[in-house]
Amino acid sequence: MLRDYIPVLLQFAVAVGFAVSAIVVSIILGKTGKRTRTKDTPYECGMVPQGEAVPRFSVKFYLVAMLFILFDLEIVFMYPWAVVYKEVIVESKTIFWSMLSFISILMVGYAYALKKGALDWKK
Repeated sequence: MLRDYIPVLLQFAVAVGFAVSAIVVSIILGKTGKRTRTKDTPYECGMVPQGEAVPRFSVKFYLVAMLFILFDLEIVFMYPWAVVYKEVIVESKTIFWSMLSFISILMVGYAYALKKGALDWKK
């Protein structure tokens, strides 16, 4: 039984050994170079960098992105659900009503997001 885990333990040991050796080599070789202001500035095709390195996005962008992922994934999974349970829905209405309740809960969440103005870009 324990022999079955030897390849896993060997792989774990190799991974840890590689990570530790990479960090040690980085520390040893990293101290040889001298840092200057010129070396630390980002290179932008020979031009003098202007502004911040990364532009700031509004929190609104991330909120809309999360809401899109939330509602889009729920809708995407409804089609395979309907294909799988097509025959069962005809026989038993329990699955149909459970999906209808799921859709109604999803619509309540969507109405709440609209009411809070989460999808309004002009605010």
